[in-house]
Amino acid sequence: MEGVRVFLACALLLFAISSIASAAIVEHTFNVQNLTVSRLCKRQVITVVNGSLPGPTVRVKEGDSLVIHVLNNSPHNITIHWHGIFQRLTVWADGPSMITQCPIQPGHSYAYRFNITGQEGTLWWHAHSSFLRATVYGALIIRPKSGHSYPFPKPHKEVPILFGEWWNTDVVALEETAIATGVPPNNSDAYTINGLPGNLYPCSNNRMFSLKVVKGKSYLLRIINAAMNVQLFFKIANHRLTVVAADAVYTEPYVTDLITIAPGQTVDALLHADQSIGSSYYMAAHPYASAPAVPFPNTTTRGVIHYAGGGGASKTPPSKRVLMPKLPSFFDTPTAHRFYSNLTSLVGGPHWVPVPRHVDEEMLVTIGLALEACPDNTTCPKFSSSMNNHSFVLPKKLSILEAVYNGVDGIFTSDFPNQPPVKFDYTDPNITQTNPGLLFAPKSTSAKILKFNTTVDLVLQNHALLAAENHPMHLHGFNFHVLAQGFGNYDPTRDRTKYNLVNPQFRNTLAVPVGGWAVTRFTADSPGAWIMHCHIDVHLPFGLGMVFVVQNGPTKSTTLPPPPPDLPKC
Repeated sequence: MEGVRVFLACALLLFAISSIASAAIVEHTFNVQNLTVSRLCKRQVITVVNGSLPGPTVRVKEGDSLVIHVLNNSPHNITIHWHGIFQRLTVWADGPSMITQCPIQPGHSYAYRFNITGQEGTLWWHAHSSFLRATVYGALIIRPKSGHSYPFPKPHKEVPILFGEWWNTDVVALEETAIATGVPPNNSDAYTINGLPGNLYPCSNNRMFSLKVVKGKSYLLRIINAAMNVQLFFKIANHRLTVVAADAVYTEPYVTDLITIAPGQTVDALLHADQSIGSSYYMAAHPYASAPAVPFPNTTTRGVIHYAGGGGASKTPPSKRVLMPKLPSFFDTPTAHRFYSNLTSLVGGPHWVPVPRHVDEEMLVTIGLALEACPDNTTCPKFSSSMNNHSFVLPKKLSILEAVYNGVDGIFTSDFPNQPPVKFDYTDPNITQTNPGLLFAPKSTSAKILKFNTTVDLVLQNHALLAAENHPMHLHGFNFHVLAQGFGNYDPTRDRTKYNLVNPQFRNTLAVPVGGWAVTRFTADSPGAWIMHCHIDVHLPFGLGMVFVVQNGPTKSTTLPPPPPDLPKC
């Protein structure tokens, strides 16, 4: 018996040593600077990282530690958010401006330090201050640690596909004007794939993403919607895709010829190259516009897939030889909802998390557009947005996390409600004719305080006060289970019977159905200040956000650590 104990002890020791040995410290330097590029027949100054659009792809393995030195050589304040990373005990590295840190000012630097634990798949990083996210973004790819494999056949190659939006103007000035006037900013001039608009736009015949494939091989497309304001339909002509992950969580394989993806979301999909040698096919993306009355850029970006071989397949052939996929109507909500609601988690797969069955708090939060009541002698009313009739305003003197850590009053209030202050028919577009006061949401910097390890049922309910639309909602620091979603007003008596407690999606960004609702569940097991907001960037500056402040747990390993010494100052 003693020999068995010794053997087990040695085996555990060797396992621990091998785990430590397989982890690495991955270090990068991000030089944020202005760059002049040519797009759409015009030269434009943009802000980028390391001179490229998109910025550098960060590749790590699960268990690694990341250190990113951000040097701000641009003329703008900036922060970087590591979208989807849990940041367990590293909340100071999460990155949203004035939530977890003051911005990095021009000429200054900050080192983001955090661990990659319990996550595999495709995430991404982006600026989280002003509209700089339009050009400051890149992929963050997490592979299994050494000795571990994907829960699907290993692909021949992995290919990041990043969708973006392009403006022929200064995006920072664009946002400043929008905030000052209360009018949403102008629509973008193009969509892009890996920074390139494709040949449907002017002066762009040679600015199109091209992928060379080999017949019979499989390719893992790591798809990221880094667009600012638009959900997208994406297809590849004559090909089907197998979705194997969403938001860096493995899914049951889902075969489809169409992907719908909201800003902030990621999808991993296997492409099997099963067409003829020498043939070529377009990949294309255009908007899913959930609110037909709201103007949007109704253009299409595309790239091309070439099958290697056949003499000249490495060059882009004439358009008549390249098959174009048929994309859905811009307004095809049933098709979008079918994709969004059909994904399920891979039960028992790597890092699978079962649904918590005990719930401590229940919240119903309305989300949507609003108006801001203005003081005398100003332009009224201004465009706004809100959650539970609270229109969120970022603090100006100190970040919320610093206020929490240092016990500073007056930076935020802890009065974010569990229910909307007034109950009404949320999806009735005519409700304001009898109650116009519903349109106006007061400005506040409000937070919801949660005890450590609280499990929350959070129902997100779209309203139609100004326009009914689909809102992609992103929660920092946590994934949530998506238990159910549907259209109309949420009815707990009826809709609780629809909950998927077996294999629901587990993700960080959810597209709440237009004129509908979604039920999410998460456990607040990481102390800090975590913002939840709409990832359509036109909405966050106008107030569609709130903050969860998670209190410390009972042990040192569940207590908010002190701020790093190089944390930027306001």
